[in-house]
Amino acid sequence: MYNASCSVIETLIKDGATNFIHGEATGTFKAMTSFEFIFVLHLLEKMMGVTDGLCRALQNKSQDILTAMNLVRSTKYVLKKLRLDGWDIFFEEVESFCKKHDIDMPYMNALYKIGTRRSCQQRDDITVEHHNQVDLFNDTIDYQLEELNTRFIEGTIEFLTLSSTLDPNNDFKAFKIDDICKLAEKFYPGDFTSKDLRLLRYQLELFESELHLDIFQNMSALSELCQRLTQTNRAQTYYLIDRMIRLVLTLPVPTMTMESAFSAMKHIKTVLRNKMEDEYLTNSLLSTLRKNFLWILIQIQ
Repeated sequence: MYNASCSVIETLIKDGATNFIHGEATGTFKAMTSFEFIFVLHLLEKMMGVTDGLCRALQNKSQDILTAMNLVRSTKYVLKKLRLDGWDIFFEEVESFCKKHDIDMPYMNALYKIGTRRSCQQRDDITVEHHNQVDLFNDTIDYQLEELNTRFIEGTIEFLTLSSTLDPNNDFKAFKIDDICKLAEKFYPGDFTSKDLRLLRYQLELFESELHLDIFQNMSALSELCQRLTQTNRAQTYYLIDRMIRLVLTLPVPTMTMESAFSAMKHIKTVLRNKMEDEYLTNSLLSTLRKNFLWILIQIQ
């Protein structure tokens, strides 16, 4: 793809219909065959590769929240490991690419200069290697981690993980009584008294024994379960479970951490709209990558 792109640009340089096209193509080719461009190109490819699994999970229309939240943790772990141990291998890949395509490599121990003239922000103790490793490689990873930590803080992940145990998908495969009780106790203390919490466990045990019945089969969303409980009059028998489901579906979690994490999502979940917006979760990651790209380009100007 890189060779093909360069060939197209070279053709425009030779056969450009106007001086403007010729000039634009010349400038583009010069940028594309610079070490700075290749470095950023590889860095973006690395970032997008690490986050690809998470991005795909967040775009999944069935939206397996538990899988997505586990991938958040895994992605953060891989990014931290990349920052700690990945520089040497990454730079070798960049160096190998430059040699293969006859792109000049800078002397890494030379002092780094901002642009072609001395800047008032110029630091005489910064080498080219330091700039690329610390100011670009490390800072980009740190920025990505900060974005993930902001959007998916531990409180958010724990809530989504616990609430996923109510999901009726795959014949209630994720159903866990302890997790549901923990969800009620930790995130909805104002809606369940200590007595309610004890009764909730008993109701959950009885409810679990009925999950094999036909009335609880072939459901894929929490809203369907809420409707099924009402349609079969079991909402009266399992009134605490019904309350728990409705709280998860309709009310924002009453904690500052959750409000902070979901400040960008104004959609209140309802019985008819039980899932988090696919667009919100997807755009959280896409906007991060876009900002990373712009931020890196600014750094190499």
